[in-house]
Amino acid sequence: MTQQEFSAIASTIPVQPGIYKYYDAANELLYVGKAKHLRKRVSSYFSKTFTSYKTHELVNRIHHIEFTIVNSEQDAFLLENTLIKEFQPKFNINLKDDKSYPFIVIKKEPFPRVFFTRRKINDGSKYFGPYTSVVKVKELLDFIKQNILLRTCKLNLTENNINKGKFKVCLEYHLGNCKGPCEGLQTADDYNEELNQLANLLKGNLSSVIQHFKKEMKVHAEKMEFEKALIYQKRIEHLQNYQSKSAVVNTKMGTVDVFSIMEDGNIAYINYLAVSNGAIVQTKTIILEKKLEETAAEVLAFGIAQLRTTFASEAKEIIVPFKIEYPEPGTEITIPKGGDRKKLLELSEKNVNFFKEDLRRNKMLHLEEKTTDEKLQVLLLLQKDLQLQQLPTHIECFDNSNFQGSYPVSAMVCFINGQPAKAEYRRFKVKTVTGINDFASMTEVVYRRYKRLIDENKPLPQLVIIDGGKGQLSAAMQSINTLRGQDGYDPSDPLRQITVVGLAKNEEEIFYPGDTQSIKLPWDSESLKLIRRIRDEVHNHGITFHRNLRSKGTFKNELEQIKGIGNATADLLLKEFKSVKNIKLQTEEDLVKLVGRAKTKIVIDYFKNSAL
Repeated sequence: MTQQEFSAIASTIPVQPGIYKYYDAANELLYVGKAKHLRKRVSSYFSKTFTSYKTHELVNRIHHIEFTIVNSEQDAFLLENTLIKEFQPKFNINLKDDKSYPFIVIKKEPFPRVFFTRRKINDGSKYFGPYTSVVKVKELLDFIKQNILLRTCKLNLTENNINKGKFKVCLEYHLGNCKGPCEGLQTADDYNEELNQLANLLKGNLSSVIQHFKKEMKVHAEKMEFEKALIYQKRIEHLQNYQSKSAVVNTKMGTVDVFSIMEDGNIAYINYLAVSNGAIVQTKTIILEKKLEETAAEVLAFGIAQLRTTFASEAKEIIVPFKIEYPEPGTEITIPKGGDRKKLLELSEKNVNFFKEDLRRNKMLHLEEKTTDEKLQVLLLLQKDLQLQQLPTHIECFDNSNFQGSYPVSAMVCFINGQPAKAEYRRFKVKTVTGINDFASMTEVVYRRYKRLIDENKPLPQLVIIDGGKGQLSAAMQSINTLRGQDGYDPSDPLRQITVVGLAKNEEEIFYPGDTQSIKLPWDSESLKLIRRIRDEVHNHGITFHRNLRSKGTFKNELEQIKGIGNATADLLLKEFKSVKNIKLQTEEDLVKLVGRAKTKIVIDYFKNSAL
């Protein structure tokens, strides 16, 4: 849809809150969005300049627009989330994890059974959950069986059947795991009391269950039924032991939801901690793929809505790391500065970090465990996705590394047949470049690498990956073109069989020399998984090299040569101001705030004397 075409319909767009739906010429739903003021929001797509290629692509594809007016911003928010989950439009945030979760159900029947299920049926039964782990659900059911006496049989325990004496107690009764309602040995009221305690336990309210058991123990002790009292005492001890192992923050905190987010290019990871009566009773991390220019706040709000809906959260307080728009009446958004809530947020952030790293490790392990035939299939897919002339059985990747803008080094890793060939890894101390210049450093190390391979008549890679954007790619191509020479096109030249691509650091976009548009592989494609692994390997290789050189004292900066200024102070100054040059430009008060007045005087005196 052009600006002119939109101008013709702009005045007909509602001004109320609601949701808008963009469709293409084939009537395929492209995007669903919400707005407080529909006309203003939709008009913004056709009146502002977008930095994202995807947003331009979306606007170009719009053929017609549909609207749904609602009563409030909250209704728009909820409707947007429902439609996105149902239709998964290609330009909306994509929820990567959409599996069904297990529930614990109290079946609607005489003397209700309690069991695990994935199917939530609208038959009047009561469902608890969902839970994120089948294993944890089964462990919880085992725990319930040890402490709450409920039947496990499938008998139809109607009052008529029990009165007719159709059933006999089973082994569970004799083991003390059931009170025998099948023979009328337990009343419905007593059974329902057990169910009430079960509900308290599933809600994380262990204190109520413990208090109930203490009352029962006291009753049996007063009746001189010491064996029965001992059974309740053991259950109390079991519950107290279980409670002590729970991640309890503060029992006075009540019920809250905690969310944190970590972004990695166009992928966002959101962690959810459900806290009930001060104990963490549920945790889940989801993966979201951003499709347009969504901010972290927008992605987090979307993820919160999805998670709170999925896990049927009733918490009235939501703890988040920064301000978000979440229009749910009766819900308080908290951005903690300290205390127990801050500790919870930090715990959530630790979990989301661990999830991301664990996911990366598992992907690497998964790649290593592939058979030879599976690795070949990945390489064939990579050849197809990147339109390579040859099968990339030999891949090399380059990356530059520096510390706080100082001490440049470069690293190269080599993969043969989809596996690391560590004997071919190389590390480079940059020799010809003064200061920090990533482009010049890349030009140097690429030239040195392939000049040597050519001189030694060693095989060249089919694919070279430059970790960086268009600038680093152009710098690498300077060396490749220099080595190819200017004596005309020679198809037999082995350097002309090499494909060189740039990998943008944040967006995981792939650039070819001279191209203005990038290629973006599917987030979960095997090709991109292999490229990610190669990129991560070169990062680790370069960082390790850099760390080793610094620890050996190979790098010395001007600050470390100042008498009275140690490595810790030098690192602190460089971390804050990025370079020695910038440190010289700071005011005395700026330096005092960071390192104190005594060390500031030493630094200033040194620079004054060295300038003389």
